[in-house]
Amino acid sequence: MALQKSKGKRPAPAAQGPSKKRKLSGKFSTQKNKATKDKSKAKVEKAADRGIIPIPSLENQQDVDLSDQDMEVLQEFGQAASFLERLDHKGIMRSKKETSRLHQLNKPVRKVTKEDDLPSIDSHDEDEGSWSSGIEDESSLASDDEDSGLNGGSSDSDVEMPYETAPRKRRPSWEAPEKREIQRLPIKLADGKIQKSGSKSIAQVDKDSEDDQADMESEKENQTVEHKPLDDVSTGARFGRTGVLDIVGVKSRKSRIAGAKVQIASICQEILADPENSLGLLRRLHVFSQKEISTPTHPDPVPNDPIIRKLAILSQLAVFKDIIPGYRIRALTDKEKSENVGQMIARTREWEQGLVVIYQSYLRGLEAELKVRSELADTALHCMCTLLIEVTHFNFRVNLMTCIVTRLSRKSWDKSSDLCLDTLIKVFRADMIGTASLEIVRLMNRMVKERRFNIHPNVLSCLLHLRLRTELGVRASDSRADKHTADESNTSGRKAKKVEKPHLSKKAKKALKEKKEIDKELREAEAEVDKEERAVTQTETLKLLFALYFRILKSPKRTPLLPAALSGISRFAHLVNIDFFQDLMKVLKHLIELEEEDEDEDEDEEITYESIKDLDDVSQRLLCIVTAFELLLGQGEALNLDLTDFVSRLYAMILPLTLVRDIDTRSYGGGGSGKSQSVADMLFRALNIVFSPRTFGVAAPPWRSAAFAKRLLSAALHWPPNVALRALDFVRGLIAKDSKLEALLSTEDRIFDGIYRPEVDDPQLSHPFGSSFYELHALCRHHWDAKVRKEAHKLLTFTSS
Repeated sequence: MALQKSKGKRPAPAAQGPSKKRKLSGKFSTQKNKATKDKSKAKVEKAADRGIIPIPSLENQQDVDLSDQDMEVLQEFGQAASFLERLDHKGIMRSKKETSRLHQLNKPVRKVTKEDDLPSIDSHDEDEGSWSSGIEDESSLASDDEDSGLNGGSSDSDVEMPYETAPRKRRPSWEAPEKREIQRLPIKLADGKIQKSGSKSIAQVDKDSEDDQADMESEKENQTVEHKPLDDVSTGARFGRTGVLDIVGVKSRKSRIAGAKVQIASICQEILADPENSLGLLRRLHVFSQKEISTPTHPDPVPNDPIIRKLAILSQLAVFKDIIPGYRIRALTDKEKSENVGQMIARTREWEQGLVVIYQSYLRGLEAELKVRSELADTALHCMCTLLIEVTHFNFRVNLMTCIVTRLSRKSWDKSSDLCLDTLIKVFRADMIGTASLEIVRLMNRMVKERRFNIHPNVLSCLLHLRLRTELGVRASDSRADKHTADESNTSGRKAKKVEKPHLSKKAKKALKEKKEIDKELREAEAEVDKEERAVTQTETLKLLFALYFRILKSPKRTPLLPAALSGISRFAHLVNIDFFQDLMKVLKHLIELEEEDEDEDEDEEITYESIKDLDDVSQRLLCIVTAFELLLGQGEALNLDLTDFVSRLYAMILPLTLVRDIDTRSYGGGGSGKSQSVADMLFRALNIVFSPRTFGVAAPPWRSAAFAKRLLSAALHWPPNVALRALDFVRGLIAKDSKLEALLSTEDRIFDGIYRPEVDDPQLSHPFGSSFYELHALCRHHWDAKVRKEAHKLLTFTSS
């Protein structure tokens, strides 16, 4: 057994008794709690059984110290506390149980009277039938009498007591509001005395409270209006100045304008002194330029005086010219708005965004004046042109360009058109990067296309001032710009070796990229012009420019823009792609033939006086000839182009021009310089380019020079003195270049094959050496102008040796 017990499980340890910190056992704790409840219940019942609960006396408490002020109040208002002496001390000390017992003991019993004909509480409705036959039971009556005798002799418990029948005493609060009064709060004087402020009727108090409540409700209804400022910073009396409406509303116009001048001048002075803290003043200055002015306190618009508006518009122009920064302000992104920045950066951003908003409002006002063509339209146009010239780099320049180009899209021409044209010319000349020029050319291209060439020819003359001829040192193409590379400079036939780029790690590549970005920002900060970027921009401008010119040349209808297009092509002929040369020559020949066919339908196609009445057509043909030779002087030197037809056309045009009286006074706006030129100017321009040594690579043949000299001297007999002098000077130059022409100065007979044919329009077939310069003798002896006679005599005695 002992062995088995040792192999069995080990017995569990005996349960330990409860510690001091543990809870008591259930039975013991239950009994103790029960005893505690019974004891507390007995105590409560004993306290409730008491009839009187004594009030604690103040003798056992500590003495209460009263201040002098409390004593003064007690002496003055102590009579009002006299009701405390009349209180029932026993009633106050009586317990609730004792009070209910006494109430039940003294409860009155209502007596039944015969006169009381009211139905009992247990009775039913009058409509219902009676429960008995009306005969009372004697036994019931006897029992009732016995019961009444047991209750102290009273037969009814509903008998009213005397105090119930007595009427209630009226209280002051029951009186009418008109008769009731309340004491106002007393006022304490400086010497410490308290003075009564009188009384006030409750009716008046209620009325005042109703009025206050009505005012609060009206304020709640008009909460949106009341929360708005009564006078805005831009219109109200701010900065120690009179409100805008107070100035505009003055009846006397002289006083009104004088007050506006003073305030506008002071506003501009303060803005220029501290621009970054003057957004409110800028808005106030803009209010003076509005047509109608209204404020929150005066919603009805008040018309503004035109003189005040003009002063405000010009003042804003002067202010914006000075305070606009030298960079373009862009809109902040959402990420930038959410970033936490310093106080200075936040102020700068706030000023920049506010400046852009006010500047935009100003430009919108100017544009509105131009659209309605008001009396301030010229002033608005002047301001827009000035802003485009002065602050071309700033925001909304495309809007300014659009307004100015739109102004030039009319057929008529006036002073405002000259102003717009001069503005565009100044912008072209001052544009170093080429971005602004590209935007203007794009707008003009679209305008000409939409108007279908129905604009004034002078509009396109501004394009001749583009900075492309001297700065764009590459040959422009319709799709790309050819640049000189290192391979072209390699004269040897060997291929240049490729320069191997060094291997860079990821970290080095990242650092190189960051360095490039920093260099780019530094170039922008230093306002350096990127040559590659400028070349790309100018190439794009050149593409749009030639697209515009070619569209005008190929127009099926006759357009007044043709001279301007020809002048532009001749101006930028060195930049035209060589692939277009042959097509351009064909177009120019077609234009010359088309003009001649329209003017002369004879079989011989001779040019007569009637055919040159329209000097514009003659000028266009001269310009076509000039354009053709300008193209040849450029890149056309590499091509073998025959321009004999253009020389013959020029030769044929000289004699008909002798019958034109106003050949030197008739202005023509298609000149290469963009200024108006006469027909004589166009003629001698064509002659100079035809006989230029660069035209054919060698000097002109003697027969061509002699034929032109002979025809020019014949025409000089009829031309005005100024044109005749230019013809004599040109002939002198021809004789100086070719000594064979000196033979024509002599009138002696000589041997020459052929007879001079002045009527033939081909200089090679006219045989000029068969004649002489006898026109010089006529000019030297019989011309009415002394200068012409003198120059003709010099030319007769001219010798090249």
